[in-house]
Amino acid sequence: MRSKIPHQKVVIIAIDGPAGAGKSTIARLVAQNIGFLYIDTGAMYRALTLLVIKEKIDIANEEQVIALAKKSKIQLENNDDGTIKVFLNGENVSQDIRKPEIAKFVSLVAKISRVRSQMVQLQREMGQKTSCVLDGRDIGTVVFPNADFKFFLEADFQKRVNRRYKELIQSGIKITPEAVAGDLKNRDTIDSTRECAPLKKADDAIAIDTTDLTIEQVVEKVLSQIH
Repeated sequence: MRSKIPHQKVVIIAIDGPAGAGKSTIARLVAQNIGFLYIDTGAMYRALTLLVIKEKIDIANEEQVIALAKKSKIQLENNDDGTIKVFLNGENVSQDIRKPEIAKFVSLVAKISRVRSQMVQLQREMGQKTSCVLDGRDIGTVVFPNADFKFFLEADFQKRVNRRYKELIQSGIKITPEAVAGDLKNRDTIDSTRECAPLKKADDAIAIDTTDLTIEQVVEKVLSQIH
């Protein structure tokens, strides 16, 4: 492991990309390596989606979803191993937000512009307090367009499906590869075509194709740019 890098000011590292490209894993390991806070922005949208489902709110009813977002409290805490705990109104929902039913609807919640505005504000507040690594879909384009470092991770679609399937199975979630593929295809379409902050590579972001790279190799590529 490299030593923590010295910094006199708050440093922002943005890592964007589609589902299954490895953003969360890479962002977590990079943050842990250099002693920065890790902020999983996708977990915030997942937490709100979980609440929408629990409250039996129609996702098509944007006003109700927005009202729920305004009165909900989402907090992130880093564990010693670099992973995060996600709290929704004081309850630890770290495991619940990873279930397939959440993944199925999270892009629909995340595309609501006023929900994104509220989340972006919260993400900026977190990022302005301390040096951090954030991963998501629009970190380098919308949340922190002036981030010190920007990366865009991408990978072959089938590779992304395989990774997500393995991740879910290891978490004890029963699902088929076909279901995972359908979910990723749907999320790719929604994320890249939504009107508000669509998934796209920032012009000044460094693109890394992770298809044939190990986790360690991707982390090393990112760290080499930062150092």
